[in-house]
Formats: sequence, C-alpha cells, structure tokens
Amino acid sequence: MATIGDVVLIYFEDQPSFFARIEDISSDRKRDWYQVKLLVLQMPLTEALWILREEYINGEPFTMNGHRIRIEKVTGPQRGEPKNLPCDNDLKKGDAPANHKVISIFDRKSC
Repeated sequence: MATIGDVVLIYFEDQPSFFARIEDISSDRKRDWYQVKLLVLQMPLTEALWILREEYINGEPFTMNGHRIRIEKVTGPQRGEPKNLPCDNDLKKGDAPANHKVISIFDRKSC
C-alpha cells in the first residue's frame, strides 16, 4: 500500500499522467474512505485532496468525473553493493588511481 511520503504515478485513462507524493492520509467522515493529500510533482507544484477508498490507494482503478484513474506506487532502482574504493590511507602521496582523471567543475569554460 502506498503511504505517507511515497511517490506515486497517476494513470489517467490507462496512460501515465503525472507523479505525486502522498503528503497525508486521514480518515474521511464517510466510513472506509480516506482523505489523501497529494503534492503533484509538476511545475508549478500543486496540492490536491482526493477522497479515496483503501483499495484505490492500493492500486485498484476507479473513475473520477467519468475518467479511469489508477494510482501506482513508484519504487526506485535497486541499489547494488557499494564499490570498494580506495580510502585516503591506502593511497601514497602523489598517487592517483590508475586510468582516472579528475575534472574540476569550476574550471569549465563558458561557451
């Protein structure tokens, strides 16, 4: 189930439409319904308050003003094992890792 702080992808008529972050979920006065506060991640940032059932928050499709809507929780890419990089103590003074070049972002020439 998507919960507070999760990023979700909103599908409109079965097409990905926009991303949003769930800011808050609270009970609505109607039994088994919830007020879901969304921060729509587009410019300009917009907040929306949708009143939804739990199954809709869990990804079941529903209609809004006659349009098919679905919410899908977004997960980031799986992180692999961190690479074993040499620490400062392992390098002798003046040594640089083989075949690596350090480029300063501050020395860029403007075009």
